[in-house]
This record gives sequence, structure tokens and C-alpha cells, in this order.
Amino acid sequence: MKEVTFIRQNLDKWRRYEKVLEEEVFSTPDDLADAYIDVTSDLAFSQTHYPQSRITLYLNNLGISIHNKIYRNKRERWTRIYTFWTQEVPATMWDARRELRWSLLIFLLFSFVGALSQWFDPEFSRLIMGDSYVDMTLDNIAKGSPMAVYDSTEEGAMFVQITLNNVRVSFFIFVMGIFTSLGTGFLLMRNAVMLGAFQTFFAQHGLLYESALAIWLHGTLEISAIVIAGAAGLAMGNGWLFPGTYSRMDAFRRGVKRGLKIVVGTVPVFIVAGFIESFATRHVDMGDAWRLGIIAFSALFIVYYFVVLPYLKHHESGKTTN
Repeated sequence: MKEVTFIRQNLDKWRRYEKVLEEEVFSTPDDLADAYIDVTSDLAFSQTHYPQSRITLYLNNLGISIHNKIYRNKRERWTRIYTFWTQEVPATMWDARRELRWSLLIFLLFSFVGALSQWFDPEFSRLIMGDSYVDMTLDNIAKGSPMAVYDSTEEGAMFVQITLNNVRVSFFIFVMGIFTSLGTGFLLMRNAVMLGAFQTFFAQHGLLYESALAIWLHGTLEISAIVIAGAAGLAMGNGWLFPGTYSRMDAFRRGVKRGLKIVVGTVPVFIVAGFIESFATRHVDMGDAWRLGIIAFSALFIVYYFVVLPYLKHHESGKTTN
């Protein structure tokens, strides 16, 4: 059977299952079980005849969604918190892996642009960060305390302020996806240029190593979470731009749900980053070994939870479905 014929014969049925999942109108567990058997049967056929096709990936994801719904126990409400972080966020990150790569690429590219702009025009940082901030930093450098900005506020107040601001920024980056991917891309560009210029500003004053240790002590988590929030915004924006086999509105709704899970998944990362920035970054005498250790551990966590674990969960669920 040709692939187009297979899709045409079953498309209405698959769409009906999608709507049933979204609207939660299945009356009995037997209905879910029948749908699961039907979809997995179609998946087996597709894997045999069209192993590299997008329809095979689509059926695999549909089967996983039905499987998860079958085994969801509504009486165990608190287990949803656990499964959200251990199952749903990694699964969503796997689905958004292309958006994550694009978000990272955009951020790296414009960080480089910001660094070059500052390198060739030392006044560029004033345009990006403002005269008052640059003058304050230059004054701190002259006093021998270049990182004094992190010691200017009481720890508790600083923690609340920074964490709320970072979470607000991440949600704003996500929400800008409503204006297609360009809105999210613009905010990623803006933050990336600022970071590149800021780091280069310290390098021009012979403080690259010291500033990098201070900035990336909390920035490893903070900047990574911004990039991940960018993936959430791109996931929503791409629903408008590339609806695929769905209607544009259905694709947008799916993008919103996927992006929202991702951005909520970054909230604990921002909380920890805010804690480190408020209580640890100010202690420049902590020792390089400790700071490098925190940076390395933060980077390993980000890579494992948002890249490696989604890969492992995807292949594990694929084996279960098969």
C-alpha cells in the first residue's frame, strides 16, 4: 500500500483520537484500550513499510499519549508532580529538540556579534547596558572590586528580586512566540548581544577570567534556562508558521501546550540560579576550585536533564510501544 493511501484511509480516525485525548471524552477505559490497540497496529504497519516517514513518528507519539492516559491514576494526584518532572518535561524536550538547537544557535551567534561589537567599539556597552551601569562598573574596577555589583543588595531581597525577574524574562520570551518565532528570536538576540558585550567589556579591562568565574557561577543555569525558554517560544511560534498535517489553530494549540511545559520546567533552574547569584557569587574569595566545580556541575545537570534524559526516555518509550 502506498503511504499516501495509508494516511488517507486512517487520517480521520487518528484526528478523532487526538480530539478525544484533548477533550477527555472517552467514557470507559475500554475505549482507550481499543484506541491504543488500533494506533499501535497502525504504528507497526508504518514502521514496517515506511520506517523513515514522519507518519511513523506521528503514530509513535500518538500511541505514547494514549498509553500515558491509560495508566494515569487520578487518585494519585501527587504522583503527577513527580511524573511531570521525570516524564513529561523530558518527553516534551525531545519533541522540541530542533527548537532547542535553533535557540542555542541564535544565542551563540548573537553573543559573538555582541562580543565583536564591544571589541571594535568600547562604547558599545553603554548602548546596551546604559551609562549608569557602565560607570558604576568602571568605578568598582577602579576600587579593586569589579564584581561588587553582586554585593550591593541584601541576600534575601536580592534572591527574590533576581528569581522573579528571571522567571518573568523566561515567560516573556515564551509568550513572544505568539508573534511567530521572530518575537522569541528577537529577545534571544537581545539577551545574547548583552552577554557577549558584557563579557568582552571585562576582557578589555584584563578581567576576563575573574568575570567569567563570577558570571558563569550562576549564569550556567540562568543562561541555559533562557535558551531553553527560547525553545519553548519557538515551539509555539512554529505552530503558526509550520502547522504540518494539522490545521493552523490546532498546531498553535499544541505548540502552546508543549512550550508551556518547557518554560515551567525552567522555573526550578531559575530558582537555583537566583540562589547562587544572591548567596554565592558575591563571595569572590570562595576559591576557584569551588566555583569551577559549581559551574561544571551546573553544566552537567543542564546537558543531562534537558538533552540526555529526553533521548533516553524517548528510546525507552519507543521500545515499550513496540
